[in-house]
Amino acid sequence: MKRILILGGSGFIGNALYKELYPYFDTHATYHTDNAFFEKNQKFHQFDLERESISILLENLQPNVIVSALRGNFLAQVHTHFEIIDYLLKNKNSKLIFLSSANVFDAFTNYPSYEYDKTLSQSVYGRFKIKIENALLRLPNNKYVIARLPMVFGANSPRVTEIKRQLQEQEAIEVFSNVVVNATYEAKMTQQLHYIINRNRQGVFHLGSNDLIHHNDLVAEICETLGEKKPLLKNVYDSNFDRFLAVIPKDNLLPKNLQISIQQVVASTLVS
Repeated sequence: MKRILILGGSGFIGNALYKELYPYFDTHATYHTDNAFFEKNQKFHQFDLERESISILLENLQPNVIVSALRGNFLAQVHTHFEIIDYLLKNKNSKLIFLSSANVFDAFTNYPSYEYDKTLSQSVYGRFKIKIENALLRLPNNKYVIARLPMVFGANSPRVTEIKRQLQEQEAIEVFSNVVVNATYEAKMTQQLHYIINRNRQGVFHLGSNDLIHHNDLVAEICETLGEKKPLLKNVYDSNFDRFLAVIPKDNLLPKNLQISIQQVVASTLVS
């Protein structure tokens, strides 16, 4: 049985992935803040990336697959990922699945991005993700998966929880009318990662919907699904032209049942 370690297992994405994987694999996860529930669960390990070395936990657990859903200080994250790379090089049956972001392409605004397009970012967050991606791309192919995510939705996602709060309090929701995006939701994304682990897939994957939508239309459709047909939307224009922030799957396609449409993303906001 494969042993999996999810870094960032207490966060929204990491925890959803833990719930998807633990019935099938020997699944472990890390958490940062003191938490009685996680402390009781012997599969959860407390880890502070700013103060501790990940190499001790890796040597103790000897995971075959490490999934990085870490958040926190960027410099500390970079250091942690370079320690993981050292572990991968020393351990034959090991690989890293790095959850990256559409922001690695945020300097390209005229078209959506595909798996093997050149990365270039204007944001600190995007450049930080690129730094780790570039280090992984220098490894043998069987040592890594780079899984780039667009915005992640789902009934219990932080994004949908915030939209529900804004609707309840009749607060204006900021939307970017000239930004064309794709999206995903946590239930399908965790199934996609499960498949990638199960089938030993490697390389770069774009885990977003196959179709595109303007950000304001996406938020409006989600609000309508949640029962609010006339939400208070505040349009933010950062350009006179449409700009794209979308990671479209093309080269590394997953099976049809694991592909996503915007319609499914919108519908997912109601499923609890």
